[in-house]
Amino acid sequence: MLSKKPKKDSKQPAPETEESQDDNVSQLLGVIIAAITVTKDLVPINLAKGILGTIANILTIAQSVIKNKSDFRAIANKCDTIRKVLERVTKDLDAAAVNLPASLRDALSELNISVKRIHNEITSKMERRFWKRLLSVTIDRDQIAGWEKDLDRVLALFNFEAIADIAMDVKFVKKLALEFKSNIPSVNVLKYHPTEPPPRPSMFYGRDNLVAELTNLVVNNEYIALIGPGGMGKSSLAKAILNEPLIKDKFADRRFFVTYDGLDPSTITFEAFVTRFAGALGIELAGADPMRHISAFLRSARTLVVLDNAETFEEASGSLALRDIPPAIAEIADIPGVILIVTSRSRRNAPNVPWIAKDIPPLDLTSALTAFFQIYNNDNCSNAEEDIKDLLKELDFHPLSINLLAKAAQQNSWSPATLLKRWNNRHSKVLDPGEGKLQSLSDTMQLSLTSPSIQNLGDGGRRALAIIAFFPQGLNDTLASNLLPSLPQVDMICDVLCRQSLVYRQDSFIKLLAPIRHYVRDSLLPPDSTCLAEIRAFYYRTVRLCSEERDVHAHIIISDHLNIEHVVVSDLAHVPDSTGETYDICCQFLRDLRWHLPRPTTLAPAIFNIIPNSSTLTPKANCLRQLGWLYRMLSQLTEQITAFQAAKALYLTAGDYEDVAICVTTLADIYRCQGLFIQSQRVLEDLQRSRSWKYLSGTTKAQVWYFLDSAKMYTFTASADELFVKSMGDSAWGLISKVRHWGAQMYYGGDIVQVKMHLEDLLEKCTRTGNLHDRKDALWVLADVAFCAGRLSEAMDILQNIVEMFEGQDCENLLWYAVWKAAVAGHQGDFALARELIQKAFNKASRSLEFLALRSARTFLHTSYVSASIELTASEYDRAESHFTATIESCDIQGELLVKAFSTRGLGEVAFARGDFPLATHRFAETRSLCTEMGVPPRNLYSCVPLDVLPDRFEGWALFLDGRSPCVM
Repeated sequence: MLSKKPKKDSKQPAPETEESQDDNVSQLLGVIIAAITVTKDLVPINLAKGILGTIANILTIAQSVIKNKSDFRAIANKCDTIRKVLERVTKDLDAAAVNLPASLRDALSELNISVKRIHNEITSKMERRFWKRLLSVTIDRDQIAGWEKDLDRVLALFNFEAIADIAMDVKFVKKLALEFKSNIPSVNVLKYHPTEPPPRPSMFYGRDNLVAELTNLVVNNEYIALIGPGGMGKSSLAKAILNEPLIKDKFADRRFFVTYDGLDPSTITFEAFVTRFAGALGIELAGADPMRHISAFLRSARTLVVLDNAETFEEASGSLALRDIPPAIAEIADIPGVILIVTSRSRRNAPNVPWIAKDIPPLDLTSALTAFFQIYNNDNCSNAEEDIKDLLKELDFHPLSINLLAKAAQQNSWSPATLLKRWNNRHSKVLDPGEGKLQSLSDTMQLSLTSPSIQNLGDGGRRALAIIAFFPQGLNDTLASNLLPSLPQVDMICDVLCRQSLVYRQDSFIKLLAPIRHYVRDSLLPPDSTCLAEIRAFYYRTVRLCSEERDVHAHIIISDHLNIEHVVVSDLAHVPDSTGETYDICCQFLRDLRWHLPRPTTLAPAIFNIIPNSSTLTPKANCLRQLGWLYRMLSQLTEQITAFQAAKALYLTAGDYEDVAICVTTLADIYRCQGLFIQSQRVLEDLQRSRSWKYLSGTTKAQVWYFLDSAKMYTFTASADELFVKSMGDSAWGLISKVRHWGAQMYYGGDIVQVKMHLEDLLEKCTRTGNLHDRKDALWVLADVAFCAGRLSEAMDILQNIVEMFEGQDCENLLWYAVWKAAVAGHQGDFALARELIQKAFNKASRSLEFLALRSARTFLHTSYVSASIELTASEYDRAESHFTATIESCDIQGELLVKAFSTRGLGEVAFARGDFPLATHRFAETRSLCTEMGVPPRNLYSCVPLDVLPDRFEGWALFLDGRSPCVM
């Protein structure tokens, strides 16, 4: 008989983030490495020692260098299995033994080859990483999967020991069988009918790794609980395990599948449980102690038993008549040589059994597509594959739903377009083509909803499900009681729903699988008004109290942002108040997103759909303006312009002239930032000629003059003495206007000494006022002064001062000026330092700034251009060309002309340096055209941004403008 090894109690872990998964795997690797080190000293065979040393090296590399550690969990477990196998098969051998058993020698040799191959492939990756100066390396998942399969293949060679054990047991089993047969009268077994386990499902995709993992656990005598909602494929997975070669080798024809499908948890009896169990074993019982007969049969040989749909009796175990079921399962589990697998929607698995619980995940995209198109065949499928992918994603890759959807489409001869239309119109109703839990989502859902645990919740269970389905993120687990005070037992309710696999916990939220969510929305009552009012009150209060500080309110905005947005969108469509509170909350929420979580928002169509009337003109315009500011943060320039133009029109209709001016100056600044200086001047001059002008305050007029002169400065259409003079007298705009005025004096060729003196005086005043951005602008122009005067070290020091000002609070400004430090280092000829400064600045900013690439498109263009100019200065023409080209492509996406002109000129200098004068001519001509479009004199292309200029030795552009270069055709 086999003796059962002690097993640790297994608890189902909560869903993990990718970072926590990597941390857990790193700890696992450390434990296994330590165990291998110990085992290596114990095994007597040198070849086995070498194998253990190699796998220890593999795991050490994975722990210290591999980036995607979570993908190495299976490899780590297999390495631990290798350790155990080598310890077991060599424990009785003599270290001096020369003649190992042939089967063991061959298996060790194959294992040695496999682990060395893996080690060589990983170290090769490390070498490539070293030459690329990378801090970590990512291993392709397909490559890891290949390693797993290879190790599985080799580990199977060590199964000769198990085969030998089975051979040794054959005589014993036959003896027991004879005794069993001769004792039929005494145990009251009437008949024995050998049964066949169910075959492996023909429609079974994407579970190979999971099957291998679970098979390994079963072979190592572990009890498995497969947990998941209806339709996740738990039964199919169990059937697949039953038909694995390793399982067949170990359990032969003693593989049984006991299904409790179709039994009512409210009426099941202990006798029904035992009868179904005995029937699956192939025995008919008589007498007063059926469990003794089942135990006698199970003790006769190694046995694997699957208890399918175990929630049927697990849910019923609260009944007085069914108290015997959990102890009976524990008694069966205690029989030496018996292994149990249960499939269940419930987590209330029998106590006193050390289950390893496995939550069954959905399919991956590739497997989902394979399963879908295995059933659905249509000539137009290839043209609609992307739409089908999106549809399967909407189903959360739920196996049963994919199967039902494909069958419905195939049976009804729907084209892909018709299928998408049916789904959009009917959702979960499309998944009800027949009756029974395998033919209808409704039926499998009803099985869960009518379980005793759910019924005992009363209407609280369905109310909670309706709310969870209402939220796109699900219900925040930690805020549940705050959001739903009318459900005082909401935490307990959610625990029950989770135990029944109707919901699951992920990232602190209680969620519904997509098909279940659609079913709840389509078939159950909507969220009740009391719950919705409580949710609205809590979220609205959070939005109102949120500030720029990262306090508790900001953290709720960050954690529940999609849910809050959903509430506001719903309220905008059916404004529940007559005081405009919803519009105010919409504005404030957009502001909170801009502060704490800049991202695209579904509020945009809801805002544009607000019907304008006398009471909504200004509120709608306010929402559009805040939407525009969010778009600006995201560098979505087209959407930003549309939002501000729409807001301006509404403010004008409402007679809110100050707000009209704010929208116009914002639009002008957008155009200026894009290099559209002529367009920027035009909109501001139009405002001055409009009827709104006379209604504006002095400060607002000063703001208009300031932005107008900011655009004029680049076009050189006014003298430096005129620029920023009109706005100097305003208390709000005066100081910054003076800074910009003296900057213009320098950019226009004024006396640098005089400019520096005035700017230092203004810097002192900016410092006294405490205005960070005024002080930054004064320092910025002083850095330009130092750079133009050739004092590069002084320019570096001033830029560093700016960087330190924004450390830890404004990552975009920090990155912008740190990159200009790199530009100065490039002019100094220290290219290694220049590259290092850019990389360090980018790494520091990206760690602190969410959605860096999304919200900082202009910063990316700035960084990319400066990187290109550094490589050009270093005569690394291939790298420079690559950076310039990438920058131009991004400029085209953003509609940005100034940096595009810089980069196009840069490509011209690359061509000129290579002697390709026709190409250089083409690039310089493009640059001149861009200058014309911007309204910038070609000779003054860099005048207002001297830190972006290329070194004087790149003279192709200047020669081109003079008509003196060989590239002039």
